[in-house]
Amino acid sequence: MVVRKVGSRIDPALIRLTGGGRLSSVAPFPAMLLTHIGAKSGVTRTSTVVYFTDADRVIVIASNFGAPHRPAWYYNVKAHPEVTLSGRGFGGSFHAEELVGPERDRLFQLATGASSPYDHYQRTARKPVPVIAFHPSR
Repeated sequence: MVVRKVGSRIDPALIRLTGGGRLSSVAPFPAMLLTHIGAKSGVTRTSTVVYFTDADRVIVIASNFGAPHRPAWYYNVKAHPEVTLSGRGFGGSFHAEELVGPERDRLFQLATGASSPYDHYQRTARKPVPVIAFHPSR
């Protein structure tokens, strides 16, 4: 998929240059930069992800464009939940939490209602697509 291969290389610069995601390869969906530490390598990495907000939380669906495996950043964030986010109107240190049960289902439903491909991704997945909430670090 072109967006996955090309977007991951150009989006970090586009997001930084346009003040937090005014322009990216996933437009019209809002994109942000997620800086995380590799689960095995310990290397700092930056990924571009689509997000939405819910109160003071930033919500990300870990769908990997519908691929059968989770995105690499998902495993990194599970191992090292302290991350840095940079998006339109927010940035700084955040703590990641994988949501389960009714809260996961509610937020996943919100994401599918936004003309997104998430509903299709869930229908083709063997397991529920993870929903990650990022809380501002205090």
